[in-house]
Amino acid sequence: MPDSALTIGEVINVLKEEFPDVSVSKVRFLEDQGLIHPGRSRSGYRQFHENDLKRLRYILRLQRDHFLPLKVIKSKLTMWDRGEEPVPTSPDGAPRPPRDLGEPDGEYDADRLIAQSGLNAAQYHSLIEHGLLPKQGPYHDDHLAICVEAGRLIGLGLEARHLRSVLLAAERASDLLSTLTEPLRRHRSPDALRRVQEALSIGAESFENLYQLFLSDELREARPQ
Repeated sequence: MPDSALTIGEVINVLKEEFPDVSVSKVRFLEDQGLIHPGRSRSGYRQFHENDLKRLRYILRLQRDHFLPLKVIKSKLTMWDRGEEPVPTSPDGAPRPPRDLGEPDGEYDADRLIAQSGLNAAQYHSLIEHGLLPKQGPYHDDHLAICVEAGRLIGLGLEARHLRSVLLAAERASDLLSTLTEPLRRHRSPDALRRVQEALSIGAESFENLYQLFLSDELREARPQ
């Protein structure tokens, strides 16, 4: 496809075959969250180029196939943008998501994980102590993203023990979605498994969005007036 500018409506038409649920509001939300950065025409309309489409496909595949939250996806994209982690590409030129939920991309030992995340050894061990990381590797890209985000919060003055509440909330959400989809999983038919995958993907995104909305609402009183 030539690198000519597409409108947001044209982008939706291009993506609809692979992502039937994609919508204008979905793309605008991803832009609001800082994951995509389409240009603007002189009249203010969004303009999407080939690289924008590749980025959108990567994000949508990670959400649909691997249920990754936007914060983790954003961390992966940030590392890719900085050239810190080369991202393999799919045949369509989009970054290739992790191979499977059971086979995550990337592999790190403790030393490499510490070096690439910016944590020090004591912080790394504190994440393990409080259950935020496995006790030993090999670690994968999701673990690296956890370390990066945890490191940002530790840099603000929090400790690893404070982050347990986030982990517990994620575990509770996972339990709820597993219970919700259990009847479908028992059928084992391709259609049932597809519906399980869709429900988990939508559920994970909705839980994340609710968390962000509740957090923003709670923080309003703490913001300077």
